[in-house]
Amino acid sequence: MNRTARAFWLRSPGHGEIRDVDLPAPAEGEATVRTLFSAVSRGTETVVFGGRVPESQHAAMRAPFQEGDFPAPVKYGYLNVGVVEEGPDELAGRTVFCLYPHQTRYVVPVSALTVVPERVPAGRAVLAGTVETAVNALWDARPLLGDRIAVVGGGMIGCSVAALAARFPGVRVQLVDADPRRAGTARALGVDFATPAQALGECDLVVHASATEQGLARSLELLAAEGTVLELSWYGDRRVSLPLGEAFHSRRLTVRSSQVGTVSPARGDRSYADRLALALDLLADPALDALVSGESAFEALPEVMPQLTSGALPALCHRIRYDDAAAS
Repeated sequence: MNRTARAFWLRSPGHGEIRDVDLPAPAEGEATVRTLFSAVSRGTETVVFGGRVPESQHAAMRAPFQEGDFPAPVKYGYLNVGVVEEGPDELAGRTVFCLYPHQTRYVVPVSALTVVPERVPAGRAVLAGTVETAVNALWDARPLLGDRIAVVGGGMIGCSVAALAARFPGVRVQLVDADPRRAGTARALGVDFATPAQALGECDLVVHASATEQGLARSLELLAAEGTVLELSWYGDRRVSLPLGEAFHSRRLTVRSSQVGTVSPARGDRSYADRLALALDLLADPALDALVSGESAFEALPEVMPQLTSGALPALCHRIRYDDAAAS
């Protein structure tokens, strides 16, 4: 069995590198996983790559198998799909999802692994963490039959929320983004699309996921009286101004945060494992392939991450393949 691996590390803000890793043999209750695909969670991981995690959030932002500390050097990431090479008989050869960074092989407790349903391709299963965030957001939002819903921000998270929200009977779901190219993604997901200027108002619920001050202000404008903005954006160390004057109070609007680190209180009887299993089950829908908008080889990550961070390489979910790296 190969006891070596290669891992992507942030050496210093804005600069990544591939490092060699020696792996231990798995102990009882552990498994060795060979990575098939990982994915870059563009919003969070580019904040990390740029060294912009606020000091007050260093503990809260730690990934489950992170090594090192913010701002750097640090090994970070949490969207990984692989195949079990060593471990309990019931897991041997199974495709699994794990909240693990970008690394060709790794050893983890079997409790950290979730088996990917056979009807879900491994390349789509990297979206599990993103869809899990969308599940939690909708548990927090509690949409009702017939609601008028807008999702402002057509990134990885926003598109996932829109796709799941559209499954509620009788709802009107509109994906709102400044980039008109997101119209094709919206169409593939079965939802309507509009630019911010064209967006339909009088919404009962607006989910904001653009991570921009302008997007949050527009989200408030799109609400009907007594409506709610569910804030999914994470701004890192940036300060955001919010227009709480004019009709904010008279229309009794609400701004509420949602974050995947805690299971929504609305589903207090569900565990993290329950939520992740649900997300993987929902990924049986091939329409969600529309969220994977780019792919690179693992060895290219030091060049790819700066491009994703700067926006030179636009992406929803940027998938990383390990066909050659994992075999070495």
